[in-house]
Amino acid sequence: MLKIALYQGPGLINDIPGAFAHMAAQAAKAKAQGADLLILPEMYLSGYNIGPQAAKAQALTAEGLAPAQDIARAHNIALAFGYPEAVGEAVANSAVLIGAGGEILLTYRKTHLFGDLDRAMFKHVGTEFPVAEYRGLKFGLLICYDIEFPEPARRLALGGADVLLIPTAQMQPYEQVARHVLPARAYENQVYTAYANHAGDDDGLSYVGLSSLCGPDGTVLALAGRGEEMLFAEIDPDHQAKVRAADPFFTDRRPALYGPLSA
Repeated sequence: MLKIALYQGPGLINDIPGAFAHMAAQAAKAKAQGADLLILPEMYLSGYNIGPQAAKAQALTAEGLAPAQDIARAHNIALAFGYPEAVGEAVANSAVLIGAGGEILLTYRKTHLFGDLDRAMFKHVGTEFPVAEYRGLKFGLLICYDIEFPEPARRLALGGADVLLIPTAQMQPYEQVARHVLPARAYENQVYTAYANHAGDDDGLSYVGLSSLCGPDGTVLALAGRGEEMLFAEIDPDHQAKVRAADPFFTDRRPALYGPLSA
């Protein structure tokens, strides 16, 4: 069993030192409730709707994540969150999974950019769907718009992922994604999903909130409202194994019948 905490909130805008301090406070709260892993929203360290100049000015390399690694070690809790990543001269919309010992386990770069807002800020786009093992479970990361396509989640599931961690900045009018797409993705791939959104308003964007934790049978284990909130749910490998045995989607698949899915 592994207990996940999910933080939904407004965060801080253009204040990375303040965001690390805020992260430390949320990590302490999550650990006090027995959580093993804390997930926070998309572009958590900088804020999401900040524009290309601010994104580039605040972009971090792996070395810049050292304060988060220290927080993980200090509170003995794994962390997953979004941030602007410096990739050469470009910026990627990235997310990282850090183990409770402070080790960087997984870095993921958003593969599907949303509209002009994303395309203006992020000139480096991800091309890979890595999986990392932690505490006997396999984790994958996706970011916001990525989960709205069936293929990324399926790629991770075929790669062995048990849990999908999804930092997001989902705004109005896309409430249907939070309410309907997430349970469907969990069910069709027989994975746990942890979807961590922002809350409140941000320079013309109104976030829907509705962060969630869903089980591998599509059950919504925890669902946030619109405001600041912390959710908790447990990842149960035995339950997941029973779900997969009862409905063997992945052994019953017929890939040769479907043909290429790239078109």
